[in-house]
Amino acid sequence: MISRENRLNRRGFLQQSFAGAALAGFATVPRHVLGGAGHLPPSEKLNIAGIGVGNRGWTVIRQMEAHNIVAICDVDANYLGKASERYPNARKYNDFRKLIDWEENSIDAVTVCSPDHTHAPASMAALRAGKHVYCEKPLTHNVYEARTMAKAARETGLATQMGNEAHSGRNYRRVVELIRSGAIGEIREVHIWRELGSEPRYRPRETPPVPPNLNWDLWLGPAPERPYHSCYHPVQWRHWWDFGNGQLGDMGCHLLDLPFWALDLKYPTTVETVGPPAHPEMYPRSLTARWTFPARNSQPPVELTWYDGGKKPPMWEEGIFPSWSEGVLFVGAEGMLFSHFGRYELHPRQKFAGFEPPPQTIPGPISHAQEWLTACKTGSPTGTHFGYTGPLTETVLLGTVAYRTGQKLEWDAVNLKVTNCPEANEYIQREYRKGWTL
Repeated sequence: MISRENRLNRRGFLQQSFAGAALAGFATVPRHVLGGAGHLPPSEKLNIAGIGVGNRGWTVIRQMEAHNIVAICDVDANYLGKASERYPNARKYNDFRKLIDWEENSIDAVTVCSPDHTHAPASMAALRAGKHVYCEKPLTHNVYEARTMAKAARETGLATQMGNEAHSGRNYRRVVELIRSGAIGEIREVHIWRELGSEPRYRPRETPPVPPNLNWDLWLGPAPERPYHSCYHPVQWRHWWDFGNGQLGDMGCHLLDLPFWALDLKYPTTVETVGPPAHPEMYPRSLTARWTFPARNSQPPVELTWYDGGKKPPMWEEGIFPSWSEGVLFVGAEGMLFSHFGRYELHPRQKFAGFEPPPQTIPGPISHAQEWLTACKTGSPTGTHFGYTGPLTETVLLGTVAYRTGQKLEWDAVNLKVTNCPEANEYIQREYRKGWTL
C-alpha cells in the first residue's frame, strides 16, 4: 500500500496546484469552477475509484469523470463490464478490499455506492487508507457504524460527503433560511411523509443457482450467509434487515435532512414507532416513527414524526396538504411550511400572500458532487460531511431499532446505548461475517 507520507504529499500538491490556479487569474481557472463543464488540466485532476458502479453508482461515477477514474469495483460483472467500456484504463476489481490495498496505488478519493450493508466497511477502509470518501445514503447500515465513520472522518480530516443531493439544491437552502428567519415562528413539531411502503414476505425456500455474472459471497460481504435469490439482487435487497432498512433507511436521510439542518438537530432523546407486529426479516408495509429532541440554545424541544406506506399526518384530513407523495411539514407558532425536494408552500395562504422571503444567506445551489471534489483538493467544507450525516443517519436507523423491539426507546447518545430496553442494543451494532471488519 502507498505510504501515508506519499499520500499526504500528493494531497498537498493538489491543494497547492488548485490554489495556485485560482490565484493566477480568471483565464487560468478551469471552466467547471466557474460554472461550466470544461476540462481540467492534469495538475488539478484527482485519481478516483468507484466502489459499486451499477444503478446509483453509475450515476455518481459519471459525475466524477472530469477527473481520472483509475479503478472501478463491483461484484456484478455486468455492471463492471459496462463501466469498463466507459473507463477502459481503470483497474477492475470485484473486491473493494483488494482495490484499497492495491500496491503503490495513487487513489485520492473513493465513491461508495454499493448496497447499504457494505457502505461502512468500504468507507472505513478508504478513510483508513487516507482516501477522501463520497458515500451514498444512508451512510451506514447500523447506528454503531454511523458513529464510527463520523469519528474516523473527524480524526483523519479527509473530505467526506453523503449522497443526499437535495441538501445542495436551491429549495432546501431557501427553506432553511425561512425557518431560521422565524417566518413561521417557534417550531415544536415536524411531520415527514413518504407514500411508498414495503411488501413484507418470508425468506424464499427455493435456492436458484447464482448467476454467472455475480460473486454472491462478495455481495453478502459482512452480512450473515444465506443462499442467493433474485429477491435480493439487484434491487430488492433494501427491504431486508440484513441488507437495508426499508423506506425509512432509503428516504429518511433525504427527508429528515431538512429539519435536521434547519433546526440544528443532532441526537434524539427518545424514539418510538407504530406499525404492524415486527417482521423477523423485513421492513413493514407501513411505519410511523416519532423522535423527540431536546432544546438547542434558544430553540425549544421538537418532535419529528415519520409516516410511510400510505400513512399521513393528522392535518391531512383538514384538506390543507399539497398533493405530494412525499414531503416535510414544519408546524410553527405563526404558520406552517410545506416542502419537498423542489418547492415549498407557506400556510395559511391568505396570511402569507405577498410574503417577502428573507435575504439569501446560504450560497447555492451548487453541485453536490463538485462541492466534494473541491473539498478533496482544497480542504473546503462540504454540506453533508460525515460529522453532520453521522448523527442524521443514527436518528433514522434508531427508528428501525424501535420498530424491531416494539418499545419506546430512551437513547443515551453519549454512551451509544438504549438505557431502558437492553435487547434493543443488539440492533445498534452487529457481528460481521468472518473475513470482514470495520
